[in-house]
Order: sequence, then structure tokens, then C-alpha cells
Amino acid sequence: MPAEPKKLWGGRFSGKTDPLMEAFNESIHFDRRMYDVDLTGSQAYAKALQQQGILTAEEQQQIHEGLERVRQEWKSNQFQLKPGDEDIHTANERRLSELIGSVAGKLHTGRSRNDQVATDMRLWLRDEGHKLLTYLCELIQALATRAQTDIDILMPGYTHLQRAQPIRWSHLLMSFAFWFKDDAERLCQLLARTNRLPLGSGALAGNPFRVSRQFLSNELGFDAVIPNSLFGVSDRDFVAEFLYWGTMTMTHISRLAEDLIIYSTAEFGFVALADAYSTGSSLMPQKKNPDSLELLRGKCGRVFGSMSGFLMSYKGIPSTYNKDLQEDKEPMFDVADTLSGSLQITSAVISTLTVHKEKMQAALTDDMLATDLADYLVRKGVPFRETHHISGSAVRMAEDKKCQLSQLTVEDLKTLHPSFEKDVAEVWNFERSVENRASLGGTSKEMVQQQIKQVNVWLQTIASNL
Repeated sequence: MPAEPKKLWGGRFSGKTDPLMEAFNESIHFDRRMYDVDLTGSQAYAKALQQQGILTAEEQQQIHEGLERVRQEWKSNQFQLKPGDEDIHTANERRLSELIGSVAGKLHTGRSRNDQVATDMRLWLRDEGHKLLTYLCELIQALATRAQTDIDILMPGYTHLQRAQPIRWSHLLMSFAFWFKDDAERLCQLLARTNRLPLGSGALAGNPFRVSRQFLSNELGFDAVIPNSLFGVSDRDFVAEFLYWGTMTMTHISRLAEDLIIYSTAEFGFVALADAYSTGSSLMPQKKNPDSLELLRGKCGRVFGSMSGFLMSYKGIPSTYNKDLQEDKEPMFDVADTLSGSLQITSAVISTLTVHKEKMQAALTDDMLATDLADYLVRKGVPFRETHHISGSAVRMAEDKKCQLSQLTVEDLKTLHPSFEKDVAEVWNFERSVENRASLGGTSKEMVQQQIKQVNVWLQTIASNL
């Protein structure tokens, strides 16, 4: 009978672990996703051990090649998990021992799973974060491209979901582009804080064999070494920050989805989703449901739940490593997966959206030019606080006469203020209203094109760093 594999921590214990506790304790069913970075970290650590004379050059090479064989088994789905493989570190080391023998036992010298897992997570999140940054930039590009294509389309702008003032559809699209640009910048900042090396911190007190942590940092592509070993093994702020970033990004996706859901209803009819991102009803054959957008809106709650759940676990943990920190990986993985799909779906929805220009145009009504009517009098020298009241009176007059605001005669308007002249007719032009908003950040064509240009220049800059 083959000997039962020894646990990495088993020497202290004489009794067997309750099978239920075995299952409760293990994390291999989810942390196996980090197999590749775990192997990479171990290869670097073997080199650092060789530098200190713990490993010979031949032993280091054996370990390196053995770990490569383990990597290939994972990649080809040939890696066989066994009882006792409680986490990815144990599984990889166990398999390495089977492949190269007892020399594998030297690999863990001076290293703890505490600093090993912290390193694995930072490596994994660094790689995944760069993929997410790419998807985020693709979404921003899709919005900017669509905004340029649809630059001449006007629509009602809303506050309180009530028609407010005319704007360019492109102006609305670019508002989301700037939200997502902020998300991209936040992601870059948190990845910079993530990219610091904890390996060499040991269990909590540091490494007793003077391994070169600067060498490990360079070898693994970290920007810096974490200078305090206690902090190195216990810090999961980078996970919390990632979950917050995911929550904010999904909040912006959810808000965009909500706008498009409303605009795609028959009552609005401003946009129509491509069939590829819609579904039908099992009962009502006429239905075309915006399921992609509803799922995006719903997944925002999922991501927020991951963040709040982890923070509740994280807030009460005493110093250094505690097993509660096993709760850090599943939310990190789930949020990464959710954001990966959500960003790509959102980009595709924007790129394939059909915009009904005529429906947007038809939704523009004269009352949306009431502020322009007030501005007309401002240009005649009347204080705005007076013109606001006068314009409101004109709206009430039109309601009483059951006519459009633009159908009030100059004589009607003169009863409200003598400064009204025939040129008031120029106010009743939606394009003119939009073009009057020509200050920086406004909805005029020139200002929106400036926004598009600004985002495109930023995208070129960020692309050079991806």
C-alpha cells in the first residue's frame, strides 16, 4: 500500500482530521486557477535559494524542469488531483515530489504558504487586471467611435426622467466614456499598488536564509518589495480595492444599461438592440427583450455583494495571516469573471445598437426651449432671475391656450415683458439651442468632438502601456 501523503503542516498532529473538516478547509476547487502563477513564483524562489547555496545548480534545474512538467500537465488537463491536495500550493509540490523525488522538499525552505499565496494572488490579479483594462479601453473606444458616427443626432436630455433640454446623443455617450475612463485610471492605480512583492516574508517574521527579495521582485516583474513582512502576508487591501473597482465599474455599466433599456421600450423607441443581444418570450411572440442589458444591470448587485461580503470578513481579522483570508479568492475570481464578460458584452451592445434618429427628433418639444427663451431675454439685458419667471409664465400661457410654446405670438409674449421682439422666433430651433452650449464640456458639436478627441488621445497613451 502506498504511504498516505504527508500534509505540509502535519508533523504537529497525531490524530486524523475529520473528513468534514478536510472538505471545509480545502480550497483547491477554486484556487487551482492560480496554478500557473504558483509555478512561476516557485521557479523564481528556487533561483533565489540557489543564490544562497540552499540548492545546487543541478537541483535548481531539476526543480525548474519539474515545475515545467507540472505546468504542462495543468495546461493539457492531465493533472490528477489527489486526497490531501488541499490547495494549489500543496498539489503542485506533491506532484513535483512525485516527478523529481526528495529534492522537491528543499523548495519550501524559508517559505510559507502565507507569503506564497499572497504572491500568487498579486501575480494573478496583475495579469487579469491588464486583460480587464484592455476590455475597458475597448468599451471606451466603442463609445467614442459611436459618438463620432452619430454626432448629428439630437435627443431630449433628461433630469428626474423628465424632458429637460435638447442635447446630442453623442454627448450622452461621451458622458459614459468619461465614467469608464475614470474606471480605467482607477484600475491602473490599484494595479500599481498590487504589483509589490510579498515573497520572502515567510510565515510572518521574514526569511531566515537571506534570500534576495530584490532579485525575486525583478524576476517576477514586481515594481517594488513590500518592506514589512507582517504587512506582506496579511495585506489584502489590493483585493478589497479590486472589488470596489469592480463595483464602481459595474455601477456605471448598470446605469448605461438602464438608459438603454428605457430608450429601447416602445414608449421611447429611441434605440433597438441587435438580435444577438436580445431574447424573446416563451409566451408572447411579439416580444424582444433587452436581456443582455438586464443581466448587466443585475450583475452589478452580484459584484457589490462580493465586495461587501469580503469586507465583513476582512474587517475583524487580527494581525498577519488568519484562515479567514481564504475568503479572499472566490470573490476576486468571481468579480474578475463578471467584469470580463460584462465589459465585452457592453462593447458589443454599443457597437451593434440601432439608433432611431427620427424618434429622438420627434421627442423634442418646444417646452424644452423654455430656458432658451429665458436666455433670449438675458441677452436683452434682463436679469436671469426675472427671465426665469417670465419664461415660466410663458409656459403657463401656452398651457392655458392649449398651444405649443413656439405658437405664442410676439404680442402674447409682450404682455409678459416689453423686450420681446420678432427675433424671438429664432429661439424655436433645437439645433441652435444645442450649438449655443459651446462652452468647454457643452453639448455643441465642436465641444462633443473635443471630448471625443480627448478620449482618443488618452486611449493612444494607455494603449502604449498595455
